[in-house]
Amino acid sequence: KRRNPSKHYVYIINVTWSDLTSQIIYRRYSKFFDLQMQLLDKFPIEGGQKDPKQRIIPFLPGKILFRRSHVRDVAVKRLKPIDEYCRALVRLPPHISQCDEVFRFFEARPEDLNPPKE
Repeated sequence: KRRNPSKHYVYIINVTWSDLTSQIIYRRYSKFFDLQMQLLDKFPIEGGQKDPKQRIIPFLPGKILFRRSHVRDVAVKRLKPIDEYCRALVRLPPHISQCDEVFRFFEARPEDLNPPKE
């Protein structure tokens, strides 16, 4: 018997650009975490590395390991933090909110045009 590949959840995000065009993108939690790491590396002061009081980049709960049975529970619990994170991110000063990493994250990718079935 072959076991199913490990299940992962994707979050569906409706992105509306300043020209009012909008598109749906699909991102795994790990992609949010990767973006967070890129921003903290690129903007150490705004990330609070020198002085935590100067941090303006929003917090994103870290990746955690969990048993298979808990995957869905964790995915659901992350909905609100991800929503808050995205909203806070786009309200940051333009040098962060409009940097290449943020644009690349929210741009539609080929796999967004052919989304996962489940």
